[in-house]
Amino acid sequence: MKALISIDYTYDFVATDGKLTTGAAGQAIETELVALTKEFITAGEYVVFAIDAHDPNDRYHPENKLFPAHNVIGTKGRDLYGSLATLYQENEQAENVYWIDKRHYSAFSGTDLDIRLRERGVKELYLTGVCTDICVLHTAVDAYNLGYQLVIPEKCVASFDEVGHEWALRHFQNTLGARII
Repeated sequence: MKALISIDYTYDFVATDGKLTTGAAGQAIETELVALTKEFITAGEYVVFAIDAHDPNDRYHPENKLFPAHNVIGTKGRDLYGSLATLYQENEQAENVYWIDKRHYSAFSGTDLDIRLRERGVKELYLTGVCTDICVLHTAVDAYNLGYQLVIPEKCVASFDEVGHEWALRHFQNTLGARII
């Protein structure tokens, strides 16, 4: 079985005025990302929305020193961006759709993601969203170390750093054995 992990495709990471935006690069993947997500939902495959949930007053969280406040709990910045928001709202009660709040880059760090995937017999993960070289990358490394096969749909990932994006795609393929499609 396979699953799709939709990582941080939120207002703050994608909208032009988002707090830590990928801007045009993130906006350019919306159509492909939504189509693939819809395909997985319709086919009954497991779809996980792994979304940053930050508290800017958490003085122990290292991201608060590295990046401006983003995806703050209780703000529109955490809302899914564009038509992905509509797709989620239409399917959020479906048995195969799950939302995870995450504190760290990786969707596996401090969450029950691995348990939920194993319960369903998932062996192959499709990773989508932003940022290719941060949260998607850290999720991919953890998935690889946990024994999952990785697929990265190139038209469904983006970053605010084009050099980092290209490096991460090579790393997925050459170091983690991911299929880039």
